[in-house]
This record gives sequence, C-alpha cells and structure tokens, in this order.
Amino acid sequence: MIALKIAQRELIAAWRERLHGFRILMLCLIFGIASISAIGSLRGAIDAGLNSNGRVFLGGDAQIELTYRQANAQELAWMARQSRAQSQIIDFRSMAVAPDTNKRILTQVKAVDSAYPLVGAVTLSGDMGLSEAFAGQDGLPGAILAPALLRRLNINLGDQVKFGQKLFVVMATLLKEPDNFGNFALGPRSLVLTKDLDGSGLLAAGTLFSSKYRLLLEDRSDLDQAQQRFNEEWPGTGAKWKDARKASPGADRVIERMSRFLILIGLSGLVVGGIGVSAAVRAFIAKKTGHIAVLKTLGATPGQIFWIYTLQIAVYTGLSVVLGLLLGALAPFAARPFLPENLAEVALISIYPSALIEAAVYGCLAAAIFSIWPLAQTEHIRPANLFRGGAPAHWPARRYLLVQGALLAAALFGAVQFSGSWSMTFWLLGGIAISLLILAMISGAFQFTLKRIMHRSAFQGRLPLRAAFSALASGSERTGSVVMGIGLGLTVLAAVGQIDGNLRRSITQSLPDKAPSFFFLDIQSNQLPEFNKRLAENPAVRQVETAPMLRGLVTKINQQPAAEVGGDHWVLRGDRGISYADGLPEQTKITAGQWWGEGYSGPPQISFAAEEAEEIGIGLGDQLTLNVLGRDITATITSLREVDFSTVGMGFVILLNEAALKGAPHSHIATVYAEASAEIPILDELNEAFPNVTGIQIREAAALVTSVVSSIASAASIGALATLITGFLILIGAAAASTAQRAYESAILKTLGATRREILTSFALRSAMIGALAAGVALGAGLLGGWAVSHFVFENKFEVIWTNAALVILGGIGLTLVTGLLFALAPLSQSAATELRHRD
Repeated sequence: MIALKIAQRELIAAWRERLHGFRILMLCLIFGIASISAIGSLRGAIDAGLNSNGRVFLGGDAQIELTYRQANAQELAWMARQSRAQSQIIDFRSMAVAPDTNKRILTQVKAVDSAYPLVGAVTLSGDMGLSEAFAGQDGLPGAILAPALLRRLNINLGDQVKFGQKLFVVMATLLKEPDNFGNFALGPRSLVLTKDLDGSGLLAAGTLFSSKYRLLLEDRSDLDQAQQRFNEEWPGTGAKWKDARKASPGADRVIERMSRFLILIGLSGLVVGGIGVSAAVRAFIAKKTGHIAVLKTLGATPGQIFWIYTLQIAVYTGLSVVLGLLLGALAPFAARPFLPENLAEVALISIYPSALIEAAVYGCLAAAIFSIWPLAQTEHIRPANLFRGGAPAHWPARRYLLVQGALLAAALFGAVQFSGSWSMTFWLLGGIAISLLILAMISGAFQFTLKRIMHRSAFQGRLPLRAAFSALASGSERTGSVVMGIGLGLTVLAAVGQIDGNLRRSITQSLPDKAPSFFFLDIQSNQLPEFNKRLAENPAVRQVETAPMLRGLVTKINQQPAAEVGGDHWVLRGDRGISYADGLPEQTKITAGQWWGEGYSGPPQISFAAEEAEEIGIGLGDQLTLNVLGRDITATITSLREVDFSTVGMGFVILLNEAALKGAPHSHIATVYAEASAEIPILDELNEAFPNVTGIQIREAAALVTSVVSSIASAASIGALATLITGFLILIGAAAASTAQRAYESAILKTLGATRREILTSFALRSAMIGALAAGVALGAGLLGGWAVSHFVFENKFEVIWTNAALVILGGIGLTLVTGLLFALAPLSQSAATELRHRD
C-alpha cells in the first residue's frame, strides 16, 4: 500500500512535468508496438478480404482443374449433378501478334464460355459487355486485351490481333478481372471465347494448358462434404479441387510468410526499443538515487522500493501500449491509398483484435524484460549514497534473473506461436541476439581501449581528441546503448541491402551469362525436325536443347499419400514438368544408382533430382505414383541426378524411361542459346513458321522476377527502417540526457582556455566515432547475414554490394553526427560562470 501511494504521488509529479525523462521510453515502445500492430492489422484485413471474397477470386463455390486435357462426358455429367451452374475456362500462354507490324508479345490467354463469370463482373473499357465484345466485327471473333498488351503491340481498339493461326479483332481493353487475384503471369492477359479458338492450333494434343471448371454448388454450406464426394468420384484422374475457402492458396502463402517476416522484423525494432527502455529506466533510477536513499533511511524495504518504481514503469508501459495500439490500428486506414491496387481492393480494413493482442503482448514483455535489470539496481542503493552520489552497478539478485529468464522464454514462445514458424523465429531472433551481443562486446572493448590509450603522449596537447576520448571512455555519452540501438537497425538494413543486391545481380548480370535466350513451348512432334533445322542453319545460334514435355502430379510415395511423406515440398505441391529419355542425356551427372540402358522396356523407372530427393526424404528403391493425363504410373527410383536450376536451362526433377510414357500425347520444349543481337529476329522467324509455338524471352522473364524481388526487398527495407528509427530515438534520448553533462564539460573546457571551435570539434568527434563504430559493426554483421542467406538459402555466389555498404557507413556517421551537434549547440552557448555557479 505504501509503495502504491508513493508511486501514485511520483506519477502525478511526473505528469505535471509533462513526463520529462519518460518521453523516449514511451516513444520507443509506442513506435515498436504500432509497427507490429499495423502489420498484423493489415494482414488481418487481407485475410478477411480473401475469405469474404473467396467465391469472387475463385470464380465460383468450387473449381476442378485438369492439366493437358478437358473433362470427358462422364466427368461433365458428374459436375452437372453436383451444381446448379458451371463454367469452363482454359488458361495457357501464347504469342499475341499484330499482323500489320508482325510484332509479337507473350500473353496469358484465358479462353472462356458464355457462362463466364459465374461470380463477380468483368469490367471493360467503354462500358462494353462481354457478349458484345466477344461478338466481334467484320466476320472476325472478338478479343479483349489488357492495356499493357495493347501498348506493347502498338495497336488500338478495332485493330486485328492473331493468336496461333486465328485472327481476332480487339473490341475492348480489360480493366478488371474478378478471378485474377494472386495469379502470377509472365505476360499481360487476353480474353477470348473457347469456341473461337477452333482452327488456331493452340489446343492440340500435348499442348500445355489448364482446364478449370467453376461450379456453383446446390448447397455451398458444406464444402467439406462436396470435396469428399469429389475425392470419391475422381480418384486417379489428376484433377485438383479448390474451393472458396482457399481461393488463392499461393497468394495466401506469400502474404502469410511475408507478414510473419515483417512482424519479426518489427520485433527487432521493439528489441531496439527495449534498449531505449533500459537506458531510460537506468537514467530514471540514477536521478532518483538520492530519493531512494532517503526512503531507505526512513525504513523502506528493498521490496517496497522495487515496487514503487516498477509500478511507475508499468503505468508508462500501459500508456505506451494503448497509444501504440491506437496508432497501429489506425495505420491501415491511413495506408490504404498507398497500397498496391490489387491489395487495396482485397483488404477489408477494420479493427482486428488478434493483431492488437499480439502487439500488446510483445510490448509488455519487451518493457518488462529490459526494465527489470535497472529496476533491480534499487536494491543496492544505500543511505550513504546521499553523500557519495550515484550507486555502483551490481548484478541483480538471483530472483530477478530468474524472472527475466522466464520473461525471455515467454517472449520466445509467443513469437513462435504468433509467427507460426519456429525456424524463422529462431534464426531471426537468434541473429538479433548475436548482433546485440557483438555490438555490446565491441562497444565495451572500444571503451576499454580508449581508457588505455587516452593518456599516451601522442594525444597530449590535442584537446578536442582527448576530451572526446575521455567522454566516450567514461560512458557519459551512453556509448553502449547508442551503438546497440543504431547498430541493430543498420545491421538489418545492411543485410537486406546485400541480399537484395546479390539477388538482383544474379538475375540481371550473372543469369544472362549462363542462361538460354529463349524457352519455346508447345512444339509438336511433327514440327520438331523443321524447328531444329532452322536453328541449326542460323549462325547466331550457339546451342539448342530439346526435350519431350508432359506435366504430372506426384500422388503417392511408397503407396502413401505424397503429402504425408514429403510434407509441403514444392515438388509435391502441384503438377510438375516431366520428361522421358532413352539414352543418358548429354552432360547429365548421375550421383547415385544406374541409368536404364537404351531400349529398356521393363517396369517404369525414374531418375530423380538428387537435392530434391534428399529434401523430400526419398532415395533409390522408393516408388512414386505419378498421375499423367489421368493415368497413374507407378515407377521405381533407380538413379539420382545432379540438376542445376540456377542456369534456368533444361532441367527436370523427374525423368522416366521412354517406354513408361509410350502413347501419351505430348509436345516438346526447347532452350535456345543465341547472340543477344539476334534474339528478336530468331523469335519472329520461329513464330512466323510455327504460330502455335510460344516463345519466352528469358530477359523479359528475368525483369519480371526482378520486380517481384524488388517489392519484397522494399517491404523488408521499410521494416528495417522502422528498427533504425527506434535506434534514432535512443540516440536522441542519449543526446538529450547528456545535455547537462555536456554543459558542465563545456564550462570546464572554457575555463581551461578551450575555444568554442575546439569544444564543438570534440563533441563532433565523439558523435562521429560512435556512429562509425555502430556502422562498422553493423556492416560486418550485415555482410555476414547477407552472405549466409545468399549462400545457404538462395545458393548464389556472394559479392559485396559496395554502394549499400557505403550508405550504411555514411548513414551511421551522419545520423549520430547531426544529432550530436544539434544537442551540443545549447550547452555550448551557456555561460561558463553561470553553469559552474549552478553546479555549486
């Protein structure tokens, strides 16, 4: 009760002083909590939007997808019995050609029927309806093109466009497509009627396309039962079920992982904020040393003293949590105009309690973990400190260390639970802990070194340098807190910058040196000899590789469902490219087992990619069941191969012996290596000769991938910047807290004959040295982190991105220098006599 009354009295006094001494503590917590709650709220808004609009994004209550084929009569009849309405779309890549100029652009074609769309609405230019657009004019069927495709083809509405061997007339531009959220495409969209593709040659046997049947179910309240009926009726067909509960699983996965990562980055900002909390509480306790000594003289117990100040910190923490949650909850509303268009349309901006609870838990735990150590120091303050000044630092009693350990364990457990990924949490928080430890150790070593060298003769007579060394060595500049706060923010920025730079370099610089110029898809078997002949006669072509191409789904491993054995590995997540070979392909390296001999016609055998086999947990002798074109093929793994996907060349995870796929309709793919100057003429020649063949330029695909990588890196950089801003708040707090000390130091130096310039130089030197130390350590840690991610995760060769490194160094020095000088001007302008009289 006594502790509560005293705490209440001191809180009222602090409120009257406008929370002087606690502003930085509160700002650090508010900013960290607001960041985490804002990210969580935005994630909640997107999740809610995906769930509530699942039918629109999917195009129906449920979807059945087939690869390489359309549904047969029996399958269509089953769908009709299960639903009140159906619509079929066929999705594939092709080349859109402007006949007048012969310009060709890769496009993602969606062929639809008259029932499309079952849910939602397609928005076209000029308020034109779909039926009117597809009706066409002058005897030609109509096509709808994305604006980007019109621009790149340099055509207008009313002009002709060619798909395969069929001419269409462009009737409208596509402004909005309801069922396109989360779909990755290498080219702009084109919409046509499926029946109008007859005679185009684009849907021949073996062509790469997907048939998607959207259904409006009779009873959509029980999708589990509908899916169970599908599983019972469609076994071994290769069909895939999707329903409105998870309309865009790919987008869900990306958003979930990205938000987890950003929240953990936000947590690093809160850790930096915790350092600011610790520094603020330490300064608060130091300021109250005399008051605490008086209380102990009057008989207050150590426990009462501890709770007096713990209750005060708890109140400030609670206020910070409320303000941080308020800002974080409102942030998505303010950020909506700046979101990417597709996310802005999806997100249901609202208040999401789960996101706020997560941020509040993190904030309270961070405040408790980082304040308990300085609060425990109150136990060591004695009445004698009334005459001796500040109390020396001690290790806290064991009970405080146990409580702090329990809080750390709770924070780690909470981070794992909230993020849903223990591995990501472990690596990121482990990296933060190691970075902080390195920063603290180097900061301590820096101060120790300064103490040893500051009295050497080399520094005699150099007042600015010696004064700077003395201040840094004594700890009056709070070197440790500033180095850790600024250093951790710069570390995250440096690591993100190096990872992003190396990814860009590998895509835009290294990739063209070893990657092919083109991929060609849908080459029919009867076209392959002429296709190869034309390329062989072209002197600009260095190399051509061709292979049969099918797609199949791994459904079972050793007669067990594949997902139960291999989990969520990417090879098992959907249908994969499959090929066959009789003899051992050139440059193929067998790492285990033996290749089947030429002419082998026995039981089906598989040669599997070695690295992927190890990741899935399979090897020689294991049996895989593949569904190819609705037919189950069970084959035994008899060899493992080395497959290098980094070259973007020809590479298949799964190769079967030729007899295993005998009779299966298929096409061929080709990779072509050619001189860069000849790429466009080669593409034009081959597309002119083979209209059904789709050519993909690797340079364009690489540019698209680079833009995706850039957006991810930008999001990570924003999270890292939030960490740096929190470190900046610590820097401001340290500079503000040392204002009185600097005023006194300035007065002493003036009395000893130092000029204003020398004193200002001393202040600038110490700020620059702290910044250089923080930036240097951060750069080292960032380079190490960037190398680890590039080497172990992306398996890329790592090179230092020097522009990013220079920005980190200059940013660290500039940030501390400017802040230090701004807070040094006021102490420097005070009269020495006035300051010394005040001290007396």
